[in-house]
Amino acid sequence: MKNTLKRDARAKAAGEGGVVVLSSVRLAAAGKPAGNGARKGDPSAVAAARLAAPRAAEAAPASLPEKRMAARRSLRAAAKARARRGTRRMSPDKVIRESQRWLDIIARADKLPLARKKRVVKETVKSFNAYFNSGFLEYRKAVAEAEQYAAIEWTGQGSYIEDIMGRQYIDCLGGFGIYSAGIRHPKIVEAVRVQLERMPLSSQELLDPLRGALAELLGEIAPGNLQKCFFINNGTDAVEGAMKLARLYTEKSGFISTIRGFHGKSYGSLSLMGKAEFRVAFEPLLQDVYFVEFGDADEVEWQLKKARDVGLDIAAVVAEPVQGEAGAIVPSDDYWPRLREICDEYDVLLIADEVQTGMGRTGKLFGVEHWNVIPDIMCLGKALGGGVMPLSAFISTPEIWKVLEKNPFLHSSTFGGNPLACAAGIAAINVTLSEDLPSQAAESGEYFLAGLRDIQSRYPEHLVDVRGKGLLIGVEFDTTDFGYSVASGLFRRGVLVAGTLLNAKTIRVEPALAIPRKLIDEVLGHLDDTLRSLM
Repeated sequence: MKNTLKRDARAKAAGEGGVVVLSSVRLAAAGKPAGNGARKGDPSAVAAARLAAPRAAEAAPASLPEKRMAARRSLRAAAKARARRGTRRMSPDKVIRESQRWLDIIARADKLPLARKKRVVKETVKSFNAYFNSGFLEYRKAVAEAEQYAAIEWTGQGSYIEDIMGRQYIDCLGGFGIYSAGIRHPKIVEAVRVQLERMPLSSQELLDPLRGALAELLGEIAPGNLQKCFFINNGTDAVEGAMKLARLYTEKSGFISTIRGFHGKSYGSLSLMGKAEFRVAFEPLLQDVYFVEFGDADEVEWQLKKARDVGLDIAAVVAEPVQGEAGAIVPSDDYWPRLREICDEYDVLLIADEVQTGMGRTGKLFGVEHWNVIPDIMCLGKALGGGVMPLSAFISTPEIWKVLEKNPFLHSSTFGGNPLACAAGIAAINVTLSEDLPSQAAESGEYFLAGLRDIQSRYPEHLVDVRGKGLLIGVEFDTTDFGYSVASGLFRRGVLVAGTLLNAKTIRVEPALAIPRKLIDEVLGHLDDTLRSLM
């Protein structure tokens, strides 16, 4: 069945003020009773069945006037489409002038007069609204809470970000984990700059030495016998590659993932997503994915037992060491060791999604090292590029990797592992180890958590939980509205934090791993002031 059924049903229901259960639409159209997606007698399921039933019956033939009207509508629509295609908002000459103007702004970024800065602010908001995605403007505190001028990020260093108007912010968001080494770490920036002057991207034919060098370094620092890797650009690509490798090696198709788990938003990784708000609009996704509660190893074992008993093939269990987007959910200490035992017993692979937890964020170089667990495949991203270049990877054992070596082009990427990204990755590993960022994260994380719990003791009716590992910290409030008010209050006081994408009930705290102690104290003071002002 094509996805038009869902769109048709959703559009008609919206017009009637109704709500459609998508799973019920699919079942009704197939002539099947509603299952878990809709309860028996559920009005939404009944409505869905009514919506779907006409599609099963042959449509009544249209009258001649109706056909002529439809043809005229079609011709008018085609004419409008041609007109849109033929309309240029800017002439080529104007595009050249406009692009040159922005090149001049880039070249003189630190010397712009106030009037030009104000113009950049106005044009940025206008461009987001007209050409990018206006929805972002509603979610960004940089627009909603920035008073006279929207906060347009302009520069940064270490644990500070400065907007175009010169307002400075303590960065406790870290680009959702990319700035583990801090913003514009000099050693990482310099490595990329020098490589840029020599060769920016790959020829795709000659062997590029930095890709080999980074692969060796990563293979040497990865847990256990994880050794062979592939580089791409972002976390979702790493998860997609891990899924393909697991299927290829096991010759099985199914996966077990966790509720509220976040693994990316491309098709395969989205199928592992444990959040309905990201999934529903794109259903049907991969069908052989089964979800369990994060932290419940017994439920994983029960799912695998059921799968074995009924003949379902499960290739791998996928989980984050600490759930990041869910709000820094830390499992019990026996969870990951039990996952390893269970996967070995049922002969399935264990995939650790370390995109957010890797490179020292939780107080260990890799999150699974807290429990001395070696996964079969590990995904990395975010901080792997040192906060300077997009870079991600998936890494596995030589035995598992053999299935990709028969035909290395089964999985490839034009930009993955390019020289600039690999230069950043090599420098990021050097900085992470030489500055012992994991230990710094562990010590600062303990200090930060202690300060947050002290504040919690003074506002227990609103600040309901403080949790985390290292500098991946979640601060949970009693309501989403109150959490947003706290994040907004911190923003106005010069501290950047954020909720978990669509939910501000839990605020994530992910600063640079080398954040100075005095800045942590300053953030704690601003949080206390914000909470006091909201009482």
